[in-house]
Amino acid sequence: MIKCDFSTIKDAGVGCRIVLGDSPFLPQGCVCVSISGATKELRAGMVLENNGAELLRVLSGLWTSGIPGAKSWQAEVLSDLPQSAVESAIKKEGYSLAYVTLSDKGAAGQRKDEAGPLIAEMIKNVLPLSIAQGYLIADESNDLKALLMHLAHVDGFDLIMTTGGTGVGPRDVSPEATLAVIDKRLPGFERAITATGLAKTPHAMISRAVAGTIGESVVVNFPGSPKAVRESLEAVLPALKHTVDKLQGDKSDCATVS
Repeated sequence: MIKCDFSTIKDAGVGCRIVLGDSPFLPQGCVCVSISGATKELRAGMVLENNGAELLRVLSGLWTSGIPGAKSWQAEVLSDLPQSAVESAIKKEGYSLAYVTLSDKGAAGQRKDEAGPLIAEMIKNVLPLSIAQGYLIADESNDLKALLMHLAHVDGFDLIMTTGGTGVGPRDVSPEATLAVIDKRLPGFERAITATGLAKTPHAMISRAVAGTIGESVVVNFPGSPKAVRESLEAVLPALKHTVDKLQGDKSDCATVS
């Protein structure tokens, strides 16, 4: 349970974004709600509800400098909020997805990102998604490493998919950046992606897509073109739910495929 003190906030209507903090010192200049309780359980996409009413959806984690206990969370208001402190249950509905497109031209505004949104569309067709957030960054290894760690350990996304930067070009850095931060590698995902690509073109031999886990998040690299994304993602879609569930503690029998 999470105790949310709404007594001090005003003008936070449906759709507004607010900050949730478990420190007595909250950030200034934004709408903030003091929370306490099982705050370590909060992950992107989770919903806080009271008496059956969905109040807030967690969007991301935040760090605020100069404030003790600086971890806080950004949340979206889902319904009219109470005017007092209430106990809120944490509800996980569906899976949370972050997709990251690596493209120098895209990050410079010179190319529209089509591959990233395609990932969200395809996964949404087979898995219930509580939230899907996209990021478009340049082909910079350190930027990707930092973002992957933040999405996994601070925001707590279930699925983190990247597209672009898996080849052998001088700016193709996604595999190295991913290998630097994952805890466990998922070679079966990598083999499935490679096998699918080779069935289409011998050029798939140079794709170096990596898959693995960071904390309780599943991370998979995909090529940069929408066509290659579609083909590669189709190869691993059937395993995504099972992988996330097992990673996060599901103890059911692995012997059957549902």
